[in-house]
Amino acid sequence: MRLADLRIQYRDADLLLEHLDPDPLRQFAVWLADAVAAGQREPNATALATVDPDGTPSVRMVLLKGIDDGRFVVYTNLESRKARALDAEPRCALTFWWDGLERQVRVEAHAERVADAVADAYFASRPRGSQLGAWASRQGEAIGDRAVLEAAHAEADRRFPDAVVRPPFWGGYALTPRAIEFWQGRASRLHDRFRYERDDAGAWARTRLSP
Repeated sequence: MRLADLRIQYRDADLLLEHLDPDPLRQFAVWLADAVAAGQREPNATALATVDPDGTPSVRMVLLKGIDDGRFVVYTNLESRKARALDAEPRCALTFWWDGLERQVRVEAHAERVADAVADAYFASRPRGSQLGAWASRQGEAIGDRAVLEAAHAEADRRFPDAVVRPPFWGGYALTPRAIEFWQGRASRLHDRFRYERDDAGAWARTRLSP
């Protein structure tokens, strides 16, 4: 196999300015609904890029868990590398990729922690196993073997025989977008690409970009 020989010809599905909602959050909601309807696996999966305090970039897949007041919301261990990065440098980026629809959305945003009440409400909605997992995992820390993790999970289960409370080291971030790009694959790599950017008054301006 030669990587240089791997290529897919995208279908000729167009994206025109008149197709786009003036509000990129509403447009995103339409595309996300399309991804759900198309049966995309975990359509809310997104790559979150951050920058460490020393300037080192880092990216990982996370799950979008809400859009609240025009902000993208994700949850994580607040002692993890991503959380430390967001606390030190709140500028970040998201990329969504829906291969079945040949669509990509890129978001440039500013992150801030969600209120405790918001994190509590979301945590209470999670399956019990996931709640216990939040207590068991010190995300990103070295462990000797999987038995350590499983023992911590079992201990959390014993500690909380009824409702599981949210760990103080677990919460969420709301990402306020300052730019959002919508990309639709087209034949011959002549893709359609539009960028929304906020002006000083908070209004969104749209520009078609070369692919």
